[in-house]
Amino acid sequence: MNKTIDKVTTKRMALYSGRTHPVLAQEVAAHLEVQLGDANIVEFANGELRPRFGESVRGGDVFIMQTHCATEGRSINDSIMEQLIMIDAAYRASAKRVTAVCPFYGYARQDRKSDGREPITARLIADLFKAAGAKRMVSIDLHSGQIQGFFEGPVDHLTAMPVLEKYVRQHARNEVVIVSPDAGRVKVAERFAQHLADMNADVAFINKRRPKNTTNVAVAKEVIGEVEGRLCILADDMIDTGGTITSAADLLIARGATEVWAMATHGVLSGPAIERLEKSVISRVVLTNTLPLPKEKQIAKIEVLSVAKILADALAAVFDETSVSDLFDGENQS
Repeated sequence: MNKTIDKVTTKRMALYSGRTHPVLAQEVAAHLEVQLGDANIVEFANGELRPRFGESVRGGDVFIMQTHCATEGRSINDSIMEQLIMIDAAYRASAKRVTAVCPFYGYARQDRKSDGREPITARLIADLFKAAGAKRMVSIDLHSGQIQGFFEGPVDHLTAMPVLEKYVRQHARNEVVIVSPDAGRVKVAERFAQHLADMNADVAFINKRRPKNTTNVAVAKEVIGEVEGRLCILADDMIDTGGTITSAADLLIARGATEVWAMATHGVLSGPAIERLEKSVISRVVLTNTLPLPKEKQIAKIEVLSVAKILADALAAVFDETSVSDLFDGENQS
């Protein structure tokens, strides 16, 4: 006697967050209308971690979200390791696919050898994700597009430009100048200005010099472009120690700019950054919430925009097997 079994396969999305930035993960889950899973992370006395998911992920499409930064006594390396261990747990629990969601990708600036005997750590992180069991990666505004090629699998490179553009439209007058803090970001500034063409937006960039064998040091030399009498918006992927952005702002004011804003996707804000921004000629610092902003860094001139909807739409597209680049008209690819 032959028996046939009719089986209906139901796709399941599971979203989990590490401990670095759970507020963003909760916001993404709310947009997706899913329950954020419980990772049940136990930290042993010696600092080792053990997650144990509270429900079965067998056959599921699992997204492990962690932004890479230091928080609450834990280092950026701790946040990366925590995500890797969670990915390994999902992989060993027979998840159908595990996607690493990294709103801010750590070590992204070390994407090539600029001197002898240096690591390419951005590639190392990608290799670790693959080794842990991640089949796909999602990130926002990588420091350089080439990092997409480091990961052996699909990489969805998102951009925060839609929320930054919306802010400019709501709060700026016409005839703004989008200023790239260095020559390497000019293409991004040009695209930003093209989106604001109806506001007569123009483009300029800062010619800067980074002294050899230094880190977090850049000297603004000259402005290329017309900025006199206009609102200048310095646009970058991140603000770390604030040295580059504040020296660029001083130069813009010296060249006749009436006001300077700073806009960046990632507010790393290390070391003297807050003090520098507070004392600077910059009147507004507009960041997104890819990284948490501790209370002690929440100064009056900093405004934080949410990228949760951008992340949620991208994760929904990955889950539904539809195009992520269509969400940005393909502009996220370059």
